[in-house]
Amino acid sequence: MKLLMLILSFNLIASTQATEIEIEYKSWISSSDRQHVETWLKHGVETTEHTLGVLQQQTLPFIIEPSLFASEPVPWGTVQRGKPDAILLQIKRFTSSRVLIKDWTLYHEIAHLYHPLLDHADFWLAEGLATYLQNVIMLENDIFNVDEFRARLISGLSRGAKNTQLNKGALQAMSEQMWSLNAQQRVYWSGVAFFMEAEIALQDVGNKNTIKALISSFQRCCKSSLISGDRISGRLFIASLDKLSKTTIFSNLYANYKQRKDFPALSKAQIYSLQPLR
Repeated sequence: MKLLMLILSFNLIASTQATEIEIEYKSWISSSDRQHVETWLKHGVETTEHTLGVLQQQTLPFIIEPSLFASEPVPWGTVQRGKPDAILLQIKRFTSSRVLIKDWTLYHEIAHLYHPLLDHADFWLAEGLATYLQNVIMLENDIFNVDEFRARLISGLSRGAKNTQLNKGALQAMSEQMWSLNAQQRVYWSGVAFFMEAEIALQDVGNKNTIKALISSFQRCCKSSLISGDRISGRLFIASLDKLSKTTIFSNLYANYKQRKDFPALSKAQIYSLQPLR
């Protein structure tokens, strides 16, 4: 028997955050599952805002697609840009909030809302930033410890390096053809390496800014002013980060990264030197 499509919408307002959460379910889900989803989403927004600052939109709509046969707690998610931006997430039915909270997908998608929509050629920048920030958010909010943080970065960079052997063109070109070439690992983790290098460079020159602090500042001061159409150039985004950090670290790295055909080589010592929570 076909399930009747039931759309349930309601608002949750957390006293410790300014952002109002709206949840829409695209198919039937039990009341118990709804409670787990609500706990998870509330926790995800609170922890992300704890790390990156209050999201500068009054409401944050979530569209939830429950799935009975999913192979993992959150098989996929995506941002739907609009007024306001929204997040679409597929979840596995009968998954506890404890398990959902340990999944990285929600933190990744919310992190995307702190930067503007970038050109296809700069997907590596957008996806790298969200991937790096998801790990910083999970570290800062004790979802995992620093050893796990380092292990996840090392593992991801290894996958990116292996995928680069199959996709050796310029990074911007790979970003534009990411899905058709199955180059996601190279694109995402080249971007992570970019922000790791920027984080280390800020530390090395004694700059007190961190990536998380710069993104928090950018979202408050500059994001809305850069949105003039559907997408913007990564160059404009990077220029804002240079201005906020009072350096040229980001533009110098960007000029190098966008054309590079190899995968960045970061040593274990460099990874261990990262201090994203300064």
